[in-house]
Amino acid sequence: MKTAALQVLSPLEVETIHNTSMQILQEVGIKVEFPFARKLFADAGAKVDEKRETVYLPEKVLLDAVKQAPASFRLCGRDPGAFSMTVGGDQVQFAGLGTPTRIIDNATGEIRPTTAQDMHNHIVLVDACKHIHNTQMDVWPNDISMTTIHTEAIYDWAHNSKKSFGLGCYGYLPTLDMMRMMAIAVGGKEELRKNPRFMAICSVLSPLQMATIQIEGLLICADYGQPAAVSPEAIAGATAPVTLAGLLAQENAAILAHIALAQIFRPGAPVMYGTVSTIANMRHGTVALGSIETGLITAASTQLAQHYGLPTRSVGGTTEAKVEDVQAGMERTQTLMPAVLAGVNMITCAGTLDGSMIESDAQLLLDDELCGSMLRMRRGIEVNYDTLALDLIRKNGYWGNYLAEEHTAQNFRKEHYIPSLFVRDPFETWQEKGGRNALDLAREKVDKILASHQPQVLDVAIEQGLQEYREMVANRSMDEFYAGEDPETQDYETL
Repeated sequence: MKTAALQVLSPLEVETIHNTSMQILQEVGIKVEFPFARKLFADAGAKVDEKRETVYLPEKVLLDAVKQAPASFRLCGRDPGAFSMTVGGDQVQFAGLGTPTRIIDNATGEIRPTTAQDMHNHIVLVDACKHIHNTQMDVWPNDISMTTIHTEAIYDWAHNSKKSFGLGCYGYLPTLDMMRMMAIAVGGKEELRKNPRFMAICSVLSPLQMATIQIEGLLICADYGQPAAVSPEAIAGATAPVTLAGLLAQENAAILAHIALAQIFRPGAPVMYGTVSTIANMRHGTVALGSIETGLITAASTQLAQHYGLPTRSVGGTTEAKVEDVQAGMERTQTLMPAVLAGVNMITCAGTLDGSMIESDAQLLLDDELCGSMLRMRRGIEVNYDTLALDLIRKNGYWGNYLAEEHTAQNFRKEHYIPSLFVRDPFETWQEKGGRNALDLAREKVDKILASHQPQVLDVAIEQGLQEYREMVANRSMDEFYAGEDPETQDYETL
């Protein structure tokens, strides 16, 4: 039997939170500073207060839009024949995330600022992982201009990964750059729409606001058919009610409003119901992303997403620990396990520490092992004639040895999860091998993967197109950049 899904809300509680969210959207509304978005809402039947820049959404208008979002979608690598996965349904996938500006140096163990080389290394390492299939610009390099980070990242991905990629929604011009570069890399806009490769993160501003740069990016991704994970980062006790039920009602309202906007603009655009919400660290006024409450919020949000028939995205494997220590292991397990058992379709944050602000390449590989063990737990125990092995039990009786049996050889690999980095050797054997722990082994594996990696050779026309676009963005003036962010100059009809 497959392991039962974790449910922290009763059906009545789900309905109660839904009804509260509807009241919030109708009575409090959501602040929308972007004029084009307010017009989209108004044309769809919402009440708009232009003076207050606030949109009030009737339940029917909201749900009619949300119902147009697909329950699942396909996410591919640059070559769909080499890599693709389904996001939605009962599928659980894993990804990196966060925008760490620091990294634990794999050679020295020191925490230092991240670089473009670290970004490159991370793309290569995720490509080598067995269970982690998407990188979300997980390392934010300090030695690249903020105006070119997005294009440099996509250029690196196109040469060094067979898996899917993603970045945040960074406003009109950068998001359009990302979509156009992705289209160049895969053979055109229609091919990109047909086989999405890019997963965007649309951050939801709490409480109850739509950040202009985020919804600009959301609409552009919707036009290109690339899925966007609509994800609030509400903090219980700071930007949301301290009670988890209150936080859920508030963030549910905001998530649904963003999803509705994407569907009003481009019906059928793939989206994900996401959450990065957690509690405040009340002693210091910071967040506690590694808290057990993060897992509870994740599980409850998954139930709400399933209520609306939407695919889900959440964090998991989060920790406030600053190094790869016992706290890191305990906190990432207590946030990853609820996400897996609840059935989140895309779980992010592999490889990060310090609330996702410090990266560790070795931790990334350890997380890949942890993700595998979580999938084994979710798969549960299969009970049938072969797995019960009654005939074999009869044959072996009291003194039989199962080690040499054909049944053992045929079944142990699928029944037992066998990690490659977790130490299971007997003590004496472990000592003879040098007494290395799991972190030591992970660091060694990082070096081996990076040393053996060979970049992909692209078609000449694709290489030229990517290089030209990359250089165009690098040569763009700040005046051109800011002009692109002026709503008066933006054109959503000819993206």
